[in-house]
Amino acid sequence: MAKVAERVKKVYFCRECGHESSRWMGFCPSPLCGSPRPLVEGAAVPAAGVAPSRRGGWIGPSVGGQALELDALSVDSQPRIGLPSAELNRVLGGGVVPGSVALLTGEPGVGKSTLLLQLAHWLAPSSALPGFPADDVEKRPVMYVTGEESPVQVKLRSQRLGVGGRGILLLAETDIDVILERLDERPPALAIIDSIQTLHSESESSGPGSVGQVRECGLRLLRWAKARGTPVFLSGHMTKDGALAGPRVLEHMVDVVLHLESQESGGFRVLRAAKNRFGSTDEAGVFQMSERGLEDVPDPSRTLLAQGAGATLGATITAALEGSRALLLEVQALTNFSQLPAPRRVANGVDYNRLIMLTAVATRRAGLELAGQDVIVNVAGGFRATEPAADLAIILAIASCYRNAPLPPAAAFGEVGLSAELRAVPQAQRRVNEAARLGLTRCILPSAALPDLEAPPGMRLIGAETVGAAIRAALTPPSDELERMFDGGG
Repeated sequence: MAKVAERVKKVYFCRECGHESSRWMGFCPSPLCGSPRPLVEGAAVPAAGVAPSRRGGWIGPSVGGQALELDALSVDSQPRIGLPSAELNRVLGGGVVPGSVALLTGEPGVGKSTLLLQLAHWLAPSSALPGFPADDVEKRPVMYVTGEESPVQVKLRSQRLGVGGRGILLLAETDIDVILERLDERPPALAIIDSIQTLHSESESSGPGSVGQVRECGLRLLRWAKARGTPVFLSGHMTKDGALAGPRVLEHMVDVVLHLESQESGGFRVLRAAKNRFGSTDEAGVFQMSERGLEDVPDPSRTLLAQGAGATLGATITAALEGSRALLLEVQALTNFSQLPAPRRVANGVDYNRLIMLTAVATRRAGLELAGQDVIVNVAGGFRATEPAADLAIILAIASCYRNAPLPPAAAFGEVGLSAELRAVPQAQRRVNEAARLGLTRCILPSAALPDLEAPPGMRLIGAETVGAAIRAALTPPSDELERMFDGGG
């Protein structure tokens, strides 16, 4: 009987969606998942711990199990804690919401622990930074739970960042039961868990970092945060393919999922929200890693284009949208006669399949013989230009290098179709205004977008219907440069 009882306690669940099955079924049977990964065995969650405690309840108005009319609710019941970092506030939707659970992920070494330590410093009661709402947190300390590093290692990082550490309590512990006891003994203004993969629960027989342990520990932290109204930030590991380590159900449980991105050769960091129950997921924050940690980049376009100079061979500027703002990125291209039977296509910061399509269109429709050429495309600064609006800039950079003709300073954006036609893209006026703000005087864009645009002062809008027309317009020097050439000045 004991063996039968123990067999009943085991369940099989999906790594991606968290679907549970009492018996082995091979792959996930859920029609909404379709994961090719097999089910894994784990301990069943006790029935008493499935629902949140009625005594604590979820954060928000108590309705006693009764339905409320939407019009009767007020957003004032969800106050926010503003942060000194404008970029982090932008991504979070205005600040940290009490009782929310945020998951911060990123590759090793990208700066997750650095950002979390800075966040602890900003919300510590000893902080005197502008924008710190000391009355809202009642001068409570910040609890920093470190499961990967020792307290001495965290102290060394704080010294490098210039963080004093007053008001920040360090707890080197991985047992979730002990962690929750310490949090209840001295309720903090913010709880930071670094990282969720290091925690373990005695109710799970598997080791730390397994699917069952991550799911159980994440669920218990979520219930604690909602019942106490205390925000919790979790740090998560990434797998080799760029996915979150552990069950996909962890992303469904938390309120906010943040991804900190970087390129190996770039000093910039981009923070994106893949999920945000309190704001938009279209926003992105730009930071720069320095000896003082992650610093805001309030004007990324000007910072990225500060190193550009005049007409450039094989490089052009495109206006990409990052949330509610336009961002000017420099797209670079290099073509060279290939010594290989199959020429290479290298894409850094752009979609590889998109690059294959654009090179085929440029070869077939625009007269660029790229069949025997290696084509390398890169976005300067470690950023990514993945939206279709960057198609035109990619082709213009390739054409400039292939024809060995420098591109005069200009911005370019537009989607390229398979017939080499240029299609309009959303929010063209915002892109044009950003280019004019940084001193560009020409902008090449689809002709279909011209009727709805108003040219900023000093900006010349050049419309093109096809890729060939855009290449001719881009490689033609402006009239003032032609006059200097005929006068002997160039």
